[in-house]
Amino acid sequence: MTQQQWIERAQAILPAGGLGNFDPGIFIREGKGSRVWDENGKEFVDYLIGSGPMLLGHGHPEVLDAVNSQLSKGMTFFANNSASVELAEEICRAVPCAEQVRYVTSGGEADMYALRLARAFTGRNKILKFEGGYHGMSAEAQMSLAPKKLANFPQAVPDSAGIPDGVRDEMLIAPFNDIESVKAILDQYENEVAAIIVEPLQRVIPPQPGFLQALRDECTSRSIVLIFDEIVTGFRLSYGGAQERYGVIPDICTLGKIIGGGFPLAAIVGKNTIMDHFDNAKTGDRYLMQLGTLSGNPVAAVAGLKTMEILRRDNNYEKLIDIGQQLMNLISEQLDKTGHAYQLSGDPTLFDVVFTEVKQLDYRTSMTADTEKNTKFNKALREQGIFKSPTKLYPSLAINDDDLQITRDALEYAVGKL
Repeated sequence: MTQQQWIERAQAILPAGGLGNFDPGIFIREGKGSRVWDENGKEFVDYLIGSGPMLLGHGHPEVLDAVNSQLSKGMTFFANNSASVELAEEICRAVPCAEQVRYVTSGGEADMYALRLARAFTGRNKILKFEGGYHGMSAEAQMSLAPKKLANFPQAVPDSAGIPDGVRDEMLIAPFNDIESVKAILDQYENEVAAIIVEPLQRVIPPQPGFLQALRDECTSRSIVLIFDEIVTGFRLSYGGAQERYGVIPDICTLGKIIGGGFPLAAIVGKNTIMDHFDNAKTGDRYLMQLGTLSGNPVAAVAGLKTMEILRRDNNYEKLIDIGQQLMNLISEQLDKTGHAYQLSGDPTLFDVVFTEVKQLDYRTSMTADTEKNTKFNKALREQGIFKSPTKLYPSLAINDDDLQITRDALEYAVGKL
């Protein structure tokens, strides 16, 4: 069947014709290494990589061997399994804040439980998050993610229908990278705030020097739980994630994407004193009930374990940073010829082009971007066989010299279209 036929079938049976994740006008048939193919057989260099988890590329043979070995033993048990314990042990070795691990299936689920855990631990209700920060699809997370109408801080703006007003009333919103605003909000609500949740690298906006440490200091002095959402940055910015890269250790962090090796797996990790609230024998009426049919699934666990083993080898993080830096250089090389205002915002392991002269510091500075130019640029790249998100570029270790040459040519074409 052609891609258009699949699109028509999807439109008849799926809301908006898609899965809610990505452009419903493209169907990916298969992926191998650094490439994916659509249902018409068109080949792309893949810089979406499943929205981040395929850091080794698609179908890495060692990961496939590990998965196939587990499949012959069983797919899921709803009971303890050795692979999930081994993976938890490795997470605790790698991630500075991790003393215990509780598995879930998706990053959004992990963030939801992390907020609930902070409330159970502190006995407080309010959560401070940052405007533009993405923490999944829970009611709390869908506050001021991408507000079309800007409100005065710390007022929260719902991004979705179906969220009760009571949820909004428990959320406090601050601008990313602005510690003075955070302090002012905490001064007003100090004894009510359970947690601050933050993406250490917010979408593709890096933290300013000292910002994350200042959050750590405020949380410590006020007995507030600091949560790092490392669904994206965990095992990407470095093996120990953003907390290793930036040298700031939260109380809790959430992990996903890479730890499942391409399968549905995520986790809440943190200090024993907080994680104990998942243990009814230790916490009584402060117990946080959590279970899930596929939590700690052994197939996902062995895929994650093998992925992490490979990441520890052969200076792979230096290689990933080098690939990302080469891509950044290619983009700058082409755009610098044109006079178009742009920023390369993010980290070599995760970044994007933002068409603006304004330095990217928070959600409101990101709104200065020329979205029409961004749309043209990404459309032209896809025409030339580059597959990426409209707002992110994910390098992977599978990218090779041929991919970089294809990317260089596609960038030259896309810049010409501007």
